[in-house]
Amino acid sequence: MSDTGYWLPIILYLLVGFAVAMYVVLDGFDLGIGILFPFFKKEEERDQIMNSVAPFWDGNETWLVLGGVALWAGFPKAFAVILPALYLPIIVLLLALIFRGVAFEFRWVAKPHHRKWDIAFAAGSTMAAFAQGLMLGGVLQEITVANFQFAGRPLEWLTPFSIMCGFGVVAGYALIGAAWLMMKTEGEVEQHARRLGRPLLLLLLAFIALVSIWTPLQVERIAERWFSLPNMLFLSPVPFATLLLAGLLWHGIRKGATLLPFLCAVGLFLLAYLGIVISNVPYLVPPSITVWEAASHPSSQLFFLIGMAILLPMILAYTVLVFWLFRGKIRSGEGYH
Repeated sequence: MSDTGYWLPIILYLLVGFAVAMYVVLDGFDLGIGILFPFFKKEEERDQIMNSVAPFWDGNETWLVLGGVALWAGFPKAFAVILPALYLPIIVLLLALIFRGVAFEFRWVAKPHHRKWDIAFAAGSTMAAFAQGLMLGGVLQEITVANFQFAGRPLEWLTPFSIMCGFGVVAGYALIGAAWLMMKTEGEVEQHARRLGRPLLLLLLAFIALVSIWTPLQVERIAERWFSLPNMLFLSPVPFATLLLAGLLWHGIRKGATLLPFLCAVGLFLLAYLGIVISNVPYLVPPSITVWEAASHPSSQLFFLIGMAILLPMILAYTVLVFWLFRGKIRSGEGYH
């Protein structure tokens, strides 16, 4: 394999991973507030919650599109397997995001008859998060592949493990959403978010522990990756860092910190994401298709990377600018629309 054929897939793999991580963090908090929406009963509280993400939510989904396009352009063989293997949860995800987006815009113009849009916003956010967990579980439990084609059953992804992953992602997004409200709101919304934060943290830690135990028990190669020497010594900082961030998050919630809980919640998600990558690298479709086997022709990858070298700084600049312009807390009655 030439140097170009070796390194270009790795660069694109890192790009896909970065886009997915950015989506999980940035769209995670606005999906999270939708999941938490039913726990806030007063209309002024719900308005304050919606206004806290109004400048950000639609730009955050750019990263989902970027990750999907990078997978399609850079790794078409993996894309051709993952898509048919996960058709139904992908369709549910897209429909849920559509319902959520429409509800976000329409609830303002439908007042005072906006209850159905509140329900659509909460349901769309919850179903989108749950569908992402189903997709994650479907990939982690290994997709049946033959001759670089999906060879499994249509509902192969639907197992107790994938359902558990779905609930775990919902709990994680809800925690990030609560931490976002601690950072961006004041008054009763912030205090209620703090009351929700601690049980959500414990729930997320329970799901992380469950996945960490269940995955190596059902997949031998993952057990060997984590529990053989010297890998165990090299990888031991990951669970210790998870416990440290969980402790800091708990402390930040109790002490009334604003930024610390959000940073720690994001850190927990990124560590969990890192653990998944460690368990499966170098596979894109574990355990059948590696990064290099799935890669498109080097000329196609190079063409895509040139385009991304132009586009990615623009997306990052826009993201940073929006977060800087709309920094600070949202008080009850304030808004951007």
